[in-house]
Amino acid sequence: MDLAALSVFAGALFVAAASPGPGIAAIVARVLGTGAGGAVIFTAGVAFGDVLWLSAAIGGLALLAQNFALVFQAVKWAGVLYLVYLAYKMWTSAPKPTNVRAAEGGEHPLVLFSAGLAVTLGNPKTMVFYMALLPNLIDLEAVTMLGYVELSAITLAVLAIVFGFYIVLAARARRLLTRARSMRIVNRFSATAMVGAAAWVAAR
Repeated sequence: MDLAALSVFAGALFVAAASPGPGIAAIVARVLGTGAGGAVIFTAGVAFGDVLWLSAAIGGLALLAQNFALVFQAVKWAGVLYLVYLAYKMWTSAPKPTNVRAAEGGEHPLVLFSAGLAVTLGNPKTMVFYMALLPNLIDLEAVTMLGYVELSAITLAVLAIVFGFYIVLAARARRLLTRARSMRIVNRFSATAMVGAAAWVAAR
């Protein structure tokens, strides 16, 4: 694909990804509540969901939905349940010193990845971007296999920058909170935001 088309896509995706939504809410809530441990895997799932929506837009949503509808639904509801479980853990957990690294062994990477994936699969903002806005930016029928690879790589690169920024920002905000009462408030705020993200995904 030509550089101009790729640049337009990258710019539009950056603006869309950086704007607040259930994906950003879930990422920030997780980092504020439990620290940055596992955040990379969680956000990798979120980003992979974008690649799936991109694939659906380029390959035809009807074909993708016909072949993978049950898989999408299973991942979606598994992710919703896990987000609710995370919210429960955040709400009921005792405040921990922010200078102690959060334990990473209690959450399986595949579960974390699936939870992030579910957030994107059920995110109306993401769906609208790829199904409604993207066709106005790029001639999807003219996208070759190389073009698809280029678009996928740009998607992952842009999301890595955006999500990385939010992770660092949330991690720094968490380190400023040293009192147990403050951490308890943050945990419960994060739990509420996580439930909101789960509800948003479930309602789609």
